[in-house]
Amino acid sequence: MTTLTIAMHGVTGRMGTNQHYIRSILAIMRQGGVVTEDGQTIKIKPVLLGRNESKLRQLAETVATAEIGHPVDWSTDVDAVIADAGTDIVFDSSSTQMRASIVRQAIEHGKAVYCEKPIAIDAKEAFQLAKECESAGVKNGVVQDKLWLPGVRKLRMLRDQGFFGDILSVRGEFGYWVFAGEEPNQTVQRPSWNYRREDGGGMMIDMFCHWQYLINDLFGPVKQVLAHAVTDLPERIDETGKPYKCTADDSAYALFLLENGLTCQFNSSWATRVRRDDLLTVQVDGTKGSAVAGLRECWTQSLASTPRPIWNPDIPQPINFYEGWQKLPDATQYDNAFKIQWELFLKHVAAGAEFPWSLRSGAAGVLLANAGETSSSQQRWVTVNDKEHA
Repeated sequence: MTTLTIAMHGVTGRMGTNQHYIRSILAIMRQGGVVTEDGQTIKIKPVLLGRNESKLRQLAETVATAEIGHPVDWSTDVDAVIADAGTDIVFDSSSTQMRASIVRQAIEHGKAVYCEKPIAIDAKEAFQLAKECESAGVKNGVVQDKLWLPGVRKLRMLRDQGFFGDILSVRGEFGYWVFAGEEPNQTVQRPSWNYRREDGGGMMIDMFCHWQYLINDLFGPVKQVLAHAVTDLPERIDETGKPYKCTADDSAYALFLLENGLTCQFNSSWATRVRRDDLLTVQVDGTKGSAVAGLRECWTQSLASTPRPIWNPDIPQPINFYEGWQKLPDATQYDNAFKIQWELFLKHVAAGAEFPWSLRSGAAGVLLANAGETSSSQQRWVTVNDKEHA
């Protein structure tokens, strides 16, 4: 049996608390660890790190006791815990601008690195971090959770089974209305730094990193991008109740041209109201059939069941277009997407299992986001070229 000590920095944030700490790490501890292919058991020991002592204590003591029956360790001395000889993995889910310093501390002390995306706001810095991990020989990974969403896994299964025939196009719709905080009964759902470019915020730098690995995994590498970014709400209310100027894009619209000639279009917005199946839907159209995947569900329509609509605006639409789709059944039990990747990374660190979702793959997402930003500012197609960062 192996026990890995994980220094978890940034767990007081929404994503760090819910997805990484409670639904991944504590869930893994509750199930007794992770079993490798050869039957070994990997146990984990988290140490929560940050600056907010009261939040850390509440997570480490109250939350952990409720979830697993006992408290876990915590500390505000980030440097000491990272440097400690007993620490095996350094995880970071803090703000993007802090990430490089945490990653470099881990590298300096020979620790395995696992972190949220984006790993930087600039592709040059992102690839440099990847190179430093590789040069130091430390195992490293970046969170790419959407690859394990049930809806995406169902899409992948359909692709592998040849359901689509020749894939013709892909369309992604993402987003929801993020309240500005001006109404007392409609509080904000996201931290204020997300809407300040100078603090690493922005739709492109956040979501294009997701679209890069999702598109690459399902359909192939992106060759070119044509994008347009918008700051829809010029002012929002911060955590202290004070108004602040929004300097980052909160909506982005993009065409991604893949190396195989396929076109993917993705609309991403925090200023849209949802009238679709889920907060993220990905539609794939092919010669033999189409599918629309949400976070968990996936609906299909084969060529044989495709309706024949008639354009006639003078009468009510006689076809209910939702009725022609069939929901795929769950073929297996789907675990939390973040937890699945955590388990794979733990196997990578403890047993050398394959883990291709490295910082270098995360840097490719930053490269696409930067290309989107250039395309938007210059209003032109931009080629995504990672060869200069090889």
